[in-house]
Order: sequence, then C-alpha cells, then structure tokens
Amino acid sequence: MLGGLINNLTGANKSGRLKGTVVLMRKSVLDLNDFGATILDGLTEFIGKGVTCQLISSTAVDQNNGGRGKVGAEAGLEQWLTSLPSLTTGESKFGVTFDGWEVGKLGVPGAIVVNNYHDNEFFLKTVTLDHVPGRGKLSFVANSWVYPAANYRYSRVFFANDSYLPSQMPAALKPYRDEELRNLRGDDQQGPYQEHDRVYRYDVYNDLGEDRPILGGSADHPYPRRGRTGRKPNSNDPSLESRLSLLDQIYVPRDEKFGHLKMSDFLGYSIKAITQGIVPAVRTYVDTTPGEFDSFQDIINLYEGGIKLPKIAALEEMQKHFPLQLIKDLIPVGGDSLLKLPLPHIIKEDKQAWRTDEEFAREVLAGVNPVMITRLTEFPPKSTLDPSKYGDHTSTITAAHIEKNLEGLTVQKALESNKLYILDHHDRFMPFLIDVNNLDGNFIYATRTLFFLRSDGRLTPLAIELSEPFIQGGLTTAKSKVYTPVPRGSVEGWVWELAKAYVAVGDSGWHQLVSHWLNTHAVMEPFVISTNRHLSATHPVHKLLSPHYRDTMTINALARQTLINAGGIFEMTVFPGKFALGMSSVVYKNWNFTEQGLPDDLIKRGVAVPDPSSPYKVRLLIEDYPYAVDGLAIWHAIEQYVNEYLAIYYPDDGVLQADVELQAWWKETREVGHGDLKDAPWWPKMQSVAELAKSCTTIIWIASALHAAVNFGQYPYAGYLPNRPTVSRRRMPEPGTEEYAELGRDPERAFIHTITSQIQTIIGISLLEVLSKHSSDELYLGQRDTPEWTSDPKALVVFKRFSDRLVEIESKVVGMNQNPQLKNRNGPAKLPYMLLYPNTSDHKGDAAGLTAKGIPNSISI
Repeated sequence: MLGGLINNLTGANKSGRLKGTVVLMRKSVLDLNDFGATILDGLTEFIGKGVTCQLISSTAVDQNNGGRGKVGAEAGLEQWLTSLPSLTTGESKFGVTFDGWEVGKLGVPGAIVVNNYHDNEFFLKTVTLDHVPGRGKLSFVANSWVYPAANYRYSRVFFANDSYLPSQMPAALKPYRDEELRNLRGDDQQGPYQEHDRVYRYDVYNDLGEDRPILGGSADHPYPRRGRTGRKPNSNDPSLESRLSLLDQIYVPRDEKFGHLKMSDFLGYSIKAITQGIVPAVRTYVDTTPGEFDSFQDIINLYEGGIKLPKIAALEEMQKHFPLQLIKDLIPVGGDSLLKLPLPHIIKEDKQAWRTDEEFAREVLAGVNPVMITRLTEFPPKSTLDPSKYGDHTSTITAAHIEKNLEGLTVQKALESNKLYILDHHDRFMPFLIDVNNLDGNFIYATRTLFFLRSDGRLTPLAIELSEPFIQGGLTTAKSKVYTPVPRGSVEGWVWELAKAYVAVGDSGWHQLVSHWLNTHAVMEPFVISTNRHLSATHPVHKLLSPHYRDTMTINALARQTLINAGGIFEMTVFPGKFALGMSSVVYKNWNFTEQGLPDDLIKRGVAVPDPSSPYKVRLLIEDYPYAVDGLAIWHAIEQYVNEYLAIYYPDDGVLQADVELQAWWKETREVGHGDLKDAPWWPKMQSVAELAKSCTTIIWIASALHAAVNFGQYPYAGYLPNRPTVSRRRMPEPGTEEYAELGRDPERAFIHTITSQIQTIIGISLLEVLSKHSSDELYLGQRDTPEWTSDPKALVVFKRFSDRLVEIESKVVGMNQNPQLKNRNGPAKLPYMLLYPNTSDHKGDAAGLTAKGIPNSISI
C-alpha cells in the first residue's frame, strides 16, 4: 500500500494510462416532450465513439499549434456505471480511459476537450480523473450543454477546477482561456443566434412591442442592457426587434437555461400556460357571469371553492401544446374543472387581521415591499418636484391631524426622538398621474402615509394624504385631502380602510415595477453578461459570482415575452399599464450601484445611523424591523465570505490593478452594461481589493437576499388581493354622493368595486402563485451545485464557514419569531417573517412550493 502511495505522489504511471468517470444527462431526461422516456433508453448510444474526450497538457506545449498545451488522443466513453453512489435523478455515469498519457512527459492535464458526435445535445456535468500522479483526484466541472460537434466553429474545452488569475495561468493553457472568452463574446456574430450558440452580447429593450418606448441608449429612457438575441427587425419599425410567438423560445445562451428535472419546476411553461390558457378562459368566464366580486367571501371562495370555467376552444387547443401533466393541472378543462388557488398565508390564521392598522403598518417593515419606509426629518413633508412645473407640493398634513396619537409628544419632539416615519409615494407618482388616470378603469392617487414608532416597538399609522394632479396657471399642482384613523363600524371607518387601500395600490405598483423588476432582475443582467464575456471560468471572481446568476437571463427573457411586454400580464394587472416600463426608466436615472447594499440603503432612508461599534457598522432606529434585522445578518455573512475569499487571491491592490480580465469586466459593466449611467461619479474605480469586495458583496446581496425579500412573499401577502390591491378604479367617495351612500349600505361591495377588478384579480394572483414558488432543485445561499466547484482547499474552508454562519442565522430567525417582545415578527395575521431565513440547511428541497421562506442563490423566478 505504501509503495502505491509513493508511486502516486512521485509520478509513476509508466503505462501512460489514466482512468476516470464522466457524468452527463441526456437531453431526453430534461426534454419537456420526452418526459416519459425511461432513463435507461438509449444510453448505449453514448458508449464508444459517440462521445470522446481528449486531455490537454498544462505544461507540455505543442510548438506546431501556437504554443498551446499538447492534446492527447480521443478516448471514448465506456460501460455505464450504475453502482457508483451520489448519482442524482437522471444522471448517467460512464467510465473513460486515456491511454498514452504519461504524466512524466506530458504533465498533469489542465483542460479537456469533449466531442459530441451524436445528433442530440447532452448536459455535461463533470469529468473526473482518479489517481493522477502528483495530483490525486482531478476534476473538470462543466455544467454545460454540449451540442453535436458540427454546430461549433471550435472545440468545446473545459478547464480543471483550479483557480488562476490571468497572469498566473499556465502558459500552455493561456491560449485556450483567451479563445474561450472570445467565443463567448461572439463579437463577430451578428445573429440571429441559434439554440446551440453561446454568445453573450448586449442589446436595448426594443423587443417589448410596438407603441412602447425603446428602453436604453437614450437620455430620455436610460436602462440596463439585456442579452442580445440577434432577431430580425420589426417589419413596421426597423428600430424595434421582431417579436416571437409565445410558443417560441427566446434565445439566451444555452448554459443560462437550466434543465430542471421535476415537472413542477418548469415555471416558464406555467407562465405561458397562464398567458395563453387561463387569460382567455377567465375573459370568457367574466363575460358570461356578473364580472365582479361583491364581498370578501366571494374572493375567499376562489381558494375554498374555486371558479368553474366555461368550455372554450382556446383551452382545448392549449392542452395539445403542453404535454406535461403540470400544465394540464394548471389549465382547467372547460366545463368540468375548477380554477382553484391555495389559501394565501395572510388569511390562513385570521381572515380579518389584514384590515387592522397594526398589520397595515407591520407590512411596511416585514411585508413584500419592506424597502421603502424612510425617517421623517422635517414637518410637514416637503416635495422635491420642480416648482417651475409643479408649484408647491408641500404636504397638507398638519400637527392637528397627528398630535393626538403621539403618546403625548409634540411633532417637534417626535421628530427629534426619531419617532416619525413616512411611506412617501407622492413625488414618485404625481408626474405620471394625468396619463395613468386617463387609462380605462384607473383612478390612482399620489400618497403620503405617516407612521409613529410606539414605545412597544410597533408602528401605527397617523395620517394618509391622497393627492391628485390639478392643472392651475400652467402648473401641475396637487389637490390633496388628509385622512386619519377611524375605528371600524362606521362609514368613516370604511373611508379610512379605503385610504389604506389607495396607499397599498401605489406601493404594489412600485413594488412590482421598481423594488422587484428594476432593482433586482433588470440591473443584474448586465453583470451576468459581462462576467461571462470577460472572466474566465478559471477566474476566482467568476467562481465566486457565477452561482448567483443561475437562470436570471432565462427568466428575464421570459418576462420580456409574456410579463412586461406590451399587453402582457403586468400591464393587464398593475395600474401603470402601458406606462409602467417607461416609468421604471425614469427611476433608473437615479439608480446608484453603491446604494444597493443594505447598510447604505438603510442609512440613506434614515432608518439606521452609522455605528462603528456594531459588527454591521450601523444601528437601527426601528429595532424590531424584521427585514433589516435579518438582512443585516445576511449582508454581514456575505461580506465576511467575500472578503475572506478574495484575500486568498489578491494579497494587495497591485495584484488587482494588474488583473486584465477583472479590469475589462468592470469597465464593460459600467460603460456598456449600465452604459447610460457610465459617467455617474459614484462608480467604484476598481483599483482596490476593498472596492472589489464591496461590489461582489452587493452583487450577491441583490441576486440572493434582496430578490428573495421582494419576491417570495408575493402570494403569501398579495395572493389575497384586498390586502395588496394593484389597481384603484374610482375616487374616494365624498359625503352626499351615491358612492358614499353605497359605502353605508354595502361597504364590502363598495370597497371591492373600488379596487382591482375580478379579471385582474384572478389573472394577477394566478401569476403571483407561480412567481412565489421555490423549485424543488433550488440552490440556496451557502449551497453549491457541484462540491468540486474549486480545487482550492482554502476557498472550500471559507465557503464552509459561510454556510455554517447562515445555518446559525436560521436558528436566530426562528428564535426571534418566537419572542413575544418582538411584535413585528408575526403581527395580527400570525404570519412569521421567514423571507430572509436562509434555508441553507435544507438539502432535500423541503422548502419547495409556496413556503414563504428561503434565500435562493440567484434571481431564477
């Protein structure tokens, strides 16, 4: 045994034979239309010369091949190995033997060529060599679709799982590294790109449909860039890209499309099923029945009984296109099936708790949009709108409106004691309200909501100001009215409930459009593209960031096709309608990457102050702020992980400044990916390791925790639409009007007829249900899809420490939720705040579905 060990370490493989294993998944396992095929079917086609591998030397160069590392002979796949452990569903493992590779002469392999001589692509996971002299086990991590060789202009090369800065790459491997990046940039390929292409290029949002502005590339409509598809121009307007039918797949580089194994994980198809199947069916239903809900119970019946959809041809046709049982479950068969939705968490324990002022206020701190509340620093609240266009928009809320509820404090004293907070949607919406309120079925207010921080740590609403635009002397001034809390049981009590609903409408629109779509999905895509264009898979920063990009380009492409496009579900169900995306581009003008990290955001909003003595460097002024408390713990864990990881590779700033790939990556992210803001002074110069660490921490935060906080609570909180309506359709009733009389006669009916309509409700919550689900193969923060993601033992130790810290945070979150002193953790609805519970400890997919907990690594839905 000792002799064998010595031989292994000293390099005895005189026979020149290396043995290993290849793990792959066949296309049919991951193919929607071939789900019934048994996994054993056709595995023999891979054995022999169907798939071959060739080793590339990391030390021995071939002078006749441009100084590249020498390439060995082709080795075919051997018998299918069924007895080996650790195979997950659908994976197939083959043996492979490389003859004639003497490590003493050819050195340790540093890369491998994989050739596919089949008709179909397959998903290559890993190639592993055992007992490599001088090295031991050697892994090549691919996680890549390999198409038939004829589809490529180059060989598919995969590197060993070693990490190298560009200057440290073995000379024999450097040409392969540079070539691979050139292939991924594809700057000489104009498109249209095919499914097998691997090209990452940028484009503007000119594919949302006609009669919509092009987003990106202009001062009027700046926007982050999206992935280029190279599709032909629109025949009516060449500045626009042509649109595809809903059944066509938008091009994204193939490795961005993850092949999920469980039917329930084909979220893209679920969304298309809603668009093509449920929408027409619901339209028909609404046309053939009284098209309104008249009571809260009517809405609750959606979950408890369901609605019976009529028989329509569109549904029957739809089912032919989607063979999966999932889709058949999603699309009711007309005439005999019900559209039934699960009970949202907000009404599971108590069907009335959402109506309380306490729950209304708690959701500002622990709801689905907990990123908006700011501390009030002057009274009355002022406006930042241009007075030359808008006149004076100072708030009309007075001390008399609020002082009775300040626990004996004056307004000035409450301000000085950091007790007054505001949810201010006034300036955000006022410039757009004339257009938005001209849309059919819309009447939206600009709102300001004042809160008081009570001595027991809870917030309570003090006053709501509803404002509408009023043209006066050439200025768009505000016509405002202030409402204050009134107990339930009277008409005025219902007026107060409606005031809260108008606030929720504005907050819902901002949440979907800005907090969720713009500030996570849209701003992340340029980082995904530039990372793949400029950082080699062997670059340590690529290894750090790539898990946080999984599926993002795919879900964004799907959004452009069915959700945010002209006439898409977003325009159909959320009040800004066709103006929505244009509004988000106005917001993007003031986007600042350096303010996206949680500590900076909290300080900017005045809800925290700098505190050098805290491990988080900030102190919260609202101590029981569940999103911020949990978020700071997560931010700090990410920050520690990133700093410890980068310290392995960048001993000083000089090494970072000399890293040509990193500098190209950052330059292009700024100048092209976020090119409309390239001259902003806040961009990090990327000259120090500290700047890189903060930037990587911010990228990981946005992709994981920030997105989880604003996404996975959508159905739990907003699946019951009276709690988070997305549209208001008429003005606040005034005394003496028929609407006011109706509020006295039949208040629930009047309330419901003011907010989101029946068709908008059913379509909107069908979508929210899909968007709020975790897939069964979700990878959570602190997890990696491949244990061999790096060969660097130091990096593995750092990552393990990160995972352990996240598991510790899990138990702290559960403990806080059980602490009766922390009243904002559960609230009247008894809905514990778990959206920032990491779920790192779950390796079995226990949090799959509508669980309202868990932080996935990436924006994948």
